[in-house]
Amino acid sequence: MSTRSQQLPELGQDSGREYRLGIMGGTFDPIHYGHLVTAEQAREALNLDLVLFMPAGSPAFKQDRTVTSPEDRYAMTVLATAANPAFYASRFEIDRPGVTYTVDTLKALRAHYPANVRLYFITGADAILDIVSWHDAASIASLATLIAATRPGYDIEQAQARIARSGIHFDVRYIQIPALAISSTNIRDRVRLGKSARYLTSESVIGYMHKNGLYRMPVPEG
Repeated sequence: MSTRSQQLPELGQDSGREYRLGIMGGTFDPIHYGHLVTAEQAREALNLDLVLFMPAGSPAFKQDRTVTSPEDRYAMTVLATAANPAFYASRFEIDRPGVTYTVDTLKALRAHYPANVRLYFITGADAILDIVSWHDAASIASLATLIAATRPGYDIEQAQARIARSGIHFDVRYIQIPALAISSTNIRDRVRLGKSARYLTSESVIGYMHKNGLYRMPVPEG
């Protein structure tokens, strides 16, 4: 494995600017296109400098079930993220003993990086419904901005209401992810607007579109 993918990337050495670090935690058993699409769209929407993929060592919410070995899940994460220079696979959590809690990871990252590195924790909108009950939720809220990935048509009001009732001030940014609604029309529109189509289709198809200048003009209706 490349040394680039071992622990934590260097970030924030230039104190004259702000850096935005996205954190994509999960079991990744196995990692799939839904994770990759979510990370890429969050990076674009929030102007993240880097997205850190962190396979959990011993996931807190999966203590009652069998999970594939951390080394296997880490290896799959490295392979899946290798093609994108803005993605970084880390074994930070799998090398840490004990149950993996989000708050502990965020505290460790906050201690590791200088103050000019802002933390953005990427998760699904469904998880936002439960985040108020996560271990030390108040500290999570103070350590990172949350990016909640929603599917098109998802009603965010229930999550917003539950967070409001908790009395904990979470800074949540909701973004729609087309992972479950990928269409040719969506890909054409994104290319025409100069946005990323990565992970919506294969690298070979993307290369062909760019080489031949496809969809750089208004897409005809129908």
